[in-house]
Amino acid sequence: MASEQTTITVQGPNGEREMRISSPSRVIWPEPGITKLDLAKYICDVGEAFIAANGGRPVALQRFSGTIDGEMFFSKNPPKGAPAFVRSTKVFFPSARSHPMLILDEPAAAVWAVQMNTIVFHPWPSRAENTDNPDQLRIDLDPQPGTDFDDAIPAALALKEVLAEAGLDCFIKTSGNRGLHVYAPVEPTREFLDVRHAVIAAARELERRMPEKVTTAWWKEERGERVFVDFNQANRDRTIAGAYSPRPLPHAPVSCPITWDELENVDAKNFTILTVPDRLKTLGDPWADMGRNPGTIDTLLGWWERDIKAGLGELPFPPDYPKMPGEPPRVQPSRARKQE
Repeated sequence: MASEQTTITVQGPNGEREMRISSPSRVIWPEPGITKLDLAKYICDVGEAFIAANGGRPVALQRFSGTIDGEMFFSKNPPKGAPAFVRSTKVFFPSARSHPMLILDEPAAAVWAVQMNTIVFHPWPSRAENTDNPDQLRIDLDPQPGTDFDDAIPAALALKEVLAEAGLDCFIKTSGNRGLHVYAPVEPTREFLDVRHAVIAAARELERRMPEKVTTAWWKEERGERVFVDFNQANRDRTIAGAYSPRPLPHAPVSCPITWDELENVDAKNFTILTVPDRLKTLGDPWADMGRNPGTIDTLLGWWERDIKAGLGELPFPPDYPKMPGEPPRVQPSRARKQE
């Protein structure tokens, strides 16, 4: 018996493309009953804004074999059978290995990724033509147990002031879960380690201003009921869900760009696959001007050097990273005390 399939017409910069969707009625989000075809149509509906935010960058695909509760894996190599119009570029990883990664240049490429069972899109902060030098400084505000989305709001507003003092314009989106993501477009002249240090400098300055509300503590046992500024998302090969990317949570949320003016009254749970297309049509894309006025991280790196001289050094890297210069021991504090 032939498998169920359909085709949808996808608009794009190169005209219309007919894209095949197999198993279109397969339910991906059981609670709202959203199907694979619904997801493909969502990508079409938000396609221009989605590509503006995520296109032209190496992108990792978070793929699911069934529903959001089923088996999941990350695909960094482009899936086999990519259409001729879908390209890739070689990138280097912290291990010094290299391999190609997918580049999305038009909505039809993202629809093809959906056909390959992608739900979440994780773009790099650098572009395909210069993968070693990020053009986005990204800061992930992650509420810890005992805190929630509302606790991330004042942290984000204070972070906006910090970045403005460093000469950077910034944009914000919901994470699609409990947190907020703050982005600042920067000139792609510095490599990943420099950008990481700039993020740490901004995070430490935010922590100084809100010590009871914000933390840069890498170890969970030290964070308390505060919002964690996840500086390690600034590392090479570390990504967060892209703008307008769906998330694998029961109500089908979307990581949604918002304006700073609406932040204090926003309810992130309202941004879903079912609601965001109409929001985009009605209000437009809050990130339409992203990248038009890139700044530099020079001031933030000056803060980093100031903190180094004051005795603050490097912070821990992710556990799968090679040992990095100046890095403190990767030992959980409670375990370190037991070894003493």
